Amino acid sequence: MSTFHLEIVTPTRVYDEGEVAYVRCPGIDGLFGVMANHTKSVFALTVGEIKIIRENEEPRYFATSGGYAEVTGRKVQLLLESAERSDEINVERAKEAIQRAKDRLSQKQKIDVTRAESSLQRALNRLRVAQR
Repeated sequence: MSTFHLEIVTPTRVYDEGEVAYVRCPGIDGLFGVMANHTKSVFALTVGEIKIIRENEEPRYFATSGGYAEVTGRKVQLLLESAERSDEINVERAKEAIQRAKDRLSQKQKIDVTRAESSLQRALNRLRVAQR
């Protein structure tokens, strides 16, 4: 099976995933996958789960809040607002964030609904990925 180099870059951390066989990302138009020799491309990403497959290994999962994927030759670089490996996600913190967002959305006073809904979506995604 052919492989390519995968790098995940956030404002605070770089994950050098090395050689991988496949990566699936949450594009703004739906999920998409990349394998070796993929056409050069740039994709916009949204909140969701990144799935990484290496030869002869269990898949790895990341939660992301969006960004961009750049596919160039034998390299894929994910430039993300945030990324957390499933085994690094603080489940209690995600549950607290879900409750805070739900509390804000239920308040009678004027709030930024879009911001609260986005917070809820990101926290639910983190919790879902943490259960992988």
